[in-house]
Amino acid sequence: MEVYPMKISIVDTSPVLAGSTAAEAYKLTLDLAAQADQLGYSRYWMAELHGVPSNASTSPEIAIAAIASRTSNLRVGSGAVLFNQRSPYRVAETFVQLNAMFPGRIDLGLGRATAGPLLDFALQSSRQAVATPEPYDDKVVELLHWFDGFEDGHPFAQVPFFDGVAGRPKTWILGSSPASAVVAARLGLRYAFAANLNPGAAHTAMATYRKEFQPSPFSTGLQSPYSILGVSVVCGETEEDALRADAGGEVVRRLAATGRLAPNGVPTTADALDQLGGLPQPYHYTPGRWPMNIAAAPDRLRDILQSMAAEVEADEVIIQDLIAQPEDRLTSYRLLAESFDLRGNRQESISTTTGGTAHV
Repeated sequence: MEVYPMKISIVDTSPVLAGSTAAEAYKLTLDLAAQADQLGYSRYWMAELHGVPSNASTSPEIAIAAIASRTSNLRVGSGAVLFNQRSPYRVAETFVQLNAMFPGRIDLGLGRATAGPLLDFALQSSRQAVATPEPYDDKVVELLHWFDGFEDGHPFAQVPFFDGVAGRPKTWILGSSPASAVVAARLGLRYAFAANLNPGAAHTAMATYRKEFQPSPFSTGLQSPYSILGVSVVCGETEEDALRADAGGEVVRRLAATGRLAPNGVPTTADALDQLGGLPQPYHYTPGRWPMNIAAAPDRLRDILQSMAAEVEADEVIIQDLIAQPEDRLTSYRLLAESFDLRGNRQESISTTTGGTAHV
């Protein structure tokens, strides 16, 4: 298959490896972000997860500041802030500050996943009563007004908000169902669909987003749709290498399918292979029938991702992983970048937009 220029990005959950710690997971995140910055990846997003032993990314805004200060080419953002647990004002403040510190490089991804009844309660600011969820659309609209300003007469119009600070983060709606696509479309925002969580709904959600899209009246919105497809992948020098590196993640996914968490983090490759009784089964591409994870050698993985993106008319692909060994993780992203020639595509893109002089 011919290689077409495509933007590839990363969403990181800071996987905690068996026998390791969250501190070591954060170090690997910074190492991977530095590598991604040089390899030509477009974005580096940090997830917000709570109470998951195999993942250490709980506060994306902290990681965003650390990553942005150590990189220069990547857009850095949240994938996603759990907006159902946050104040629109507080999120707007935080991400405008980040954008002021790292101008033109910050993405704000908004999601609304639950962390479970107990953790959702722990995340509440008030413990006096059961929280009544505010309509998600209304919270997003309020946040966008913090960016653009409120109409005269609105109580919040009296609140000073970064007067004189130019620029706002790019705003995205992230989701794994057609409902999130409707929110993004009707507000004219960028949309990222997590096919790694719900591959069966990808076609419907992405088609809904394009069909329902309306030009946005907000400054951080769009006049035409723009979407990212989220996929979980592992790349290896050979098919066997890829499947071997994927073994730990496969154990975690099988536990999750039964409602259980991996108690000690992502198991080592050796332990995972022992638990699985051998290598995970390879995926052979079938249009419309996608798995939750794909492990393959570089050329075959590239062809699969190009085909998946074309199926749902995605503008970009964003990658997640649960790779047990740090060296396998770094190798996976290096091989994928080389397969798509991400560094070369970035040079060509910058050269085109700067009259032939590349500044990377």
